[in-house]
Amino acid sequence: MTAGETLRIVFFGTPSFAVPALNRLLASRHRIVAVVTQPDRPRGRGQHLTASPVKQVAAQSGIPLLQPTRLRDEHFLRALADLHADVGVVVAYGRILPDEVLAGPRLGMMNLHASILPAYRGAAPVPRAVMAGEHQTGVSIMRVVRELDAGPVLNAVRRSIDPDETSEDVDRDLARTGADLLVATLDQLASGDAREVAQDHARATYASKLTKEEGLIDWTRPAREIHNRIRALHPWPHAYTFHDGRRYVILRSRPEPARPSSLDMPGCVLDARSDRLVVRCGGGTALGLLEIQPEGRRAMDVREFLAGHRLQIGDRFRTSLGP
Repeated sequence: MTAGETLRIVFFGTPSFAVPALNRLLASRHRIVAVVTQPDRPRGRGQHLTASPVKQVAAQSGIPLLQPTRLRDEHFLRALADLHADVGVVVAYGRILPDEVLAGPRLGMMNLHASILPAYRGAAPVPRAVMAGEHQTGVSIMRVVRELDAGPVLNAVRRSIDPDETSEDVDRDLARTGADLLVATLDQLASGDAREVAQDHARATYASKLTKEEGLIDWTRPAREIHNRIRALHPWPHAYTFHDGRRYVILRSRPEPARPSSLDMPGCVLDARSDRLVVRCGGGTALGLLEIQPEGRRAMDVREFLAGHRLQIGDRFRTSLGP
């Protein structure tokens, strides 16, 4: 290969995280010969079929588009083979690729993953890292193999996680960083300078898919742990609690210094005035709630929330609708 060779790329991606990589590749010297994205899904209250963010960019750019319901479908595999792609690029496609797909491009398949592998393999690396209170994460470019996120790594870039950043904040930044790293890696691949380093599988950790049930706040846990959960589950599925028969989504929070109080029951309101709403958590810790969204309402800061909701010291947030 020569340093200036143009690679023919088939791009696999679906959500907004994959869009910066797709745009960056479109601006590079390499050529995207097709985009593979998941079929349109029903979304919103009306459950209307909606194109993925990646499909929208592909359509606007006039790129050939494939949306197979089955990756082993013979018509899809034939269309994939007819592309004569040099390399496949996977960015949050959302499905496991079978051997028939992996064997297609002559240089194999490369994946942009939002962690420093082998840590946080799997579907939700950013939220799981934030939830665990990690101080650092990053992006890795790896070769796709049959085992989930276990292929050798070609490049990686680290970045710190601020103690108040949400998953949305980290995800957005990693998408941009990963897009640049992806193009640099493909340039190395084209020139024959790419180097692959095997992962240490003994150090691997797994980032399982998020569930809605994980959003329920357990006030017996320490404030810092609850704070990490709140920011980890933003923008989905969000952390929530109950009070007086209503559900409240907690969007932003801040651990508070521990202060002596006769109110030791987890979930009890310690302060509810002006722009302060402080709740007792496990181990004598306390959490300040900064932004709240009542069920069926818009999000509001705590000052606005308290102006319309009569909360008093001693009131209690709970884990169910019951009394």
